[in-house]
Amino acid sequence: MELSTVRDAFDRVAKMQKLSSSKSQEVIDQVGHEIEQALTKIQSVDDSSLPVDLKSTLTQLKLKHQLEGSQKELSVNLNKYLKLLEKLFNPDISKAYINVDFDHHIVNQIIANHFYRNGLFDLGDCLINEAGEPEVSALKSHFLEMYKLLEALRIKNIEPALNWVAANREKLKQNASNLELKLHRLQFFEILQKRGRAGALKYARTYLAPFALFHLDEVQKLMGSLLWARRLEKSPYAELLNSAHWDKLTEELTQQFCSLLGQPYESPLTVAIAAGLEGLPTLLKLANVMAAKKHDWQAMKQLPVPVELGKEFQFHSIFVCPVSREQGSEENPPMLLPCLHVLCKQSIMKMSKTSSRILKCPYCPSEASVARCRQLYF
Repeated sequence: MELSTVRDAFDRVAKMQKLSSSKSQEVIDQVGHEIEQALTKIQSVDDSSLPVDLKSTLTQLKLKHQLEGSQKELSVNLNKYLKLLEKLFNPDISKAYINVDFDHHIVNQIIANHFYRNGLFDLGDCLINEAGEPEVSALKSHFLEMYKLLEALRIKNIEPALNWVAANREKLKQNASNLELKLHRLQFFEILQKRGRAGALKYARTYLAPFALFHLDEVQKLMGSLLWARRLEKSPYAELLNSAHWDKLTEELTQQFCSLLGQPYESPLTVAIAAGLEGLPTLLKLANVMAAKKHDWQAMKQLPVPVELGKEFQFHSIFVCPVSREQGSEENPPMLLPCLHVLCKQSIMKMSKTSSRILKCPYCPSEASVARCRQLYF
């Protein structure tokens, strides 16, 4: 809603600016035209025996061109827009900050690994040297290897990537990855374009034949493309020549490499900052409300309002008991009642104590015992 309001205000200012600019250009053109006419009239003194009243000619140029109206309206809308931005976008984001005791070692590790993950190895080394934590660089060698593979792929050299796939073939199979086949497929088309049908067929017999058993459709498609050698761009296989396939392969290699390292594809620091920025407006509004009510923001252990984040930040299911309003945990897991309603274990235990181990579901007339409740796993 707030972004919509800002967008509407911006559109009004942009529209007024265009109108004002158009009006100003019209006036400038008109003044220029009148000056040219005055100059022509003055210069005509030399070409005519008729006298020219220079004073009256110059006086006529002092015309009042009304620009004040459009400029004033633009200024008013611009001021309203600036006030709206100041109101909706609080520049002091420190209001949403809560003092937390961080483990500095873990924070240094997260930041250093973020630099290594993004190829900023010198910056990562500088950080751990200044922080005095050389053990933090444990993942550096792995990310160095990953970037060597990626750099080779960018120049369409698949050999380093194939060597890495061969060394990790069993682990990649467990991830249901067909990265090796995709590497060979792209190389097949490169050879078909540069060396022709004979070179591509030789490559297929050497490297693609082992995949025919489980990926027959894919191999048949590649063999069909041999009929269109030297004219693939006009064939049914033209889409496979798209350079975007190399970009997707680079992305998949990064995902699989990080997965085998036990690391997420996205940097945890990047995800944390992005999630924080998305939740920041809600936190700032809550902080302002708490300040107006003179409540201690720092003393809160649980937020009284939900912070809505996008699906890209939802990594696992979270269950909140509808009775106690507490989030489920290992000590207080969600339990399924026979009537298929779900409560946290502690809520069920508290309710059963008052009814001789028999409890009544708070959402339907059904009754159940603790023994008949089953723990849920999300």
